[in-house]
Amino acid sequence: MKLLRVIPQNMLEGKKVFVRVDFNVPLENGVVKDDTRIRKALPTIKYLIEKGCRIALASHLGRPKGKRRPELSLSGVAKRLGELLGREVKFVDDCIGDKVKKETESLKNGEVLLLENLRFYEGEEKNDEEFAKKLAEPFEVYVNDAFGTAHRAHASTYGMVKFFNVKGAGFLLEKEVHVLSEILNAPSHPFIVILGGAKVKDKIGIIENLLNKADAFIIGGGMAYTFLKAKNEPIGGSLFDEKHFEAVKAFLSQYSEKFFLPVDHVVVTDLDSLEGLEETEKIGQGFIGVDIGKKTRELFRSKILEGETIFWNGPMGVFEKKGLEEGTFAVAKAVKEATEKGARTVIGGGDTVSAIHMAGYKDEDFTHVSTGGGATLEFLAGKELPGIKALS
Repeated sequence: MKLLRVIPQNMLEGKKVFVRVDFNVPLENGVVKDDTRIRKALPTIKYLIEKGCRIALASHLGRPKGKRRPELSLSGVAKRLGELLGREVKFVDDCIGDKVKKETESLKNGEVLLLENLRFYEGEEKNDEEFAKKLAEPFEVYVNDAFGTAHRAHASTYGMVKFFNVKGAGFLLEKEVHVLSEILNAPSHPFIVILGGAKVKDKIGIIENLLNKADAFIIGGGMAYTFLKAKNEPIGGSLFDEKHFEAVKAFLSQYSEKFFLPVDHVVVTDLDSLEGLEETEKIGQGFIGVDIGKKTRELFRSKILEGETIFWNGPMGVFEKKGLEEGTFAVAKAVKEATEKGARTVIGGGDTVSAIHMAGYKDEDFTHVSTGGGATLEFLAGKELPGIKALS
């Protein structure tokens, strides 16, 4: 992977640079509600401004599925980026074609242009060759700083890269690869992996790849109930993944000492109304597990505080719902405490990042907060990411 910092100055100054960023941020009436992802891209953008580049930024937003949807326009993002940079950010309501060529040609050195949502065209997600060629046409240098989409072989992350002689990774992408590579290749021990969320299938790869590297797996969230069922524990009407049940049983039969599962639960009979809300060690028929109980929070905390390297992806329950956030917040607090004691802590996944913010913590309270969800999981599962492969 060629890094942006090693591209010679004379190959950057005055050049028209296409930068793939991840500005997939929440909007409300066109106004950015959380600018975290925009802020993460600032070091790369500022570096290119300083080098005198003519910069065009490109991103997707939401899932418009190849159709123009005004509520998913990036125009509001351009305004917020301009405020953060303290300078005008121009906006063009397309990402390919004559309009984009004209706006790009008119840029002066150090000026910034934001293109319209890439996914307004079906060719983006389909990695259509003709669309990729049109994306690349106005530009001389390609930079990818969107780690969150690096696991997708889309036109802007993969297909268009072959049309450039000069290409590189931005500082955010570089940092993500560096931090996650350290976890994979040189974790300090004990190495604790905390996995939650609803879906077992999303975590199978990371468990398989880290089984012989991690010292402990802490399992919570909806995925925990498939693990508990594999131990013949009653799970009532809780989430159960039959398709991956055999894989889970295999993990537990071979590495049972490494897996730490909930020993008590917050349960309800109806998730919408929270009817039947109680804490219990055994989940009865008609009840659904929605969070970890007090004993589990303490068990997980003591294990987390043993860690020297900690990776966390996935909440411990339905934390978005008032009254069901305590388990996730308790884990967030324990990981923060471990960081303060000197552990290297990495948070990954959109829901997990939302949870630490809801709990009142900042990104700076942990060693690294990853901008990747699926990309982070696939990287740690040992998979080759198309967006990184294209730069290599």
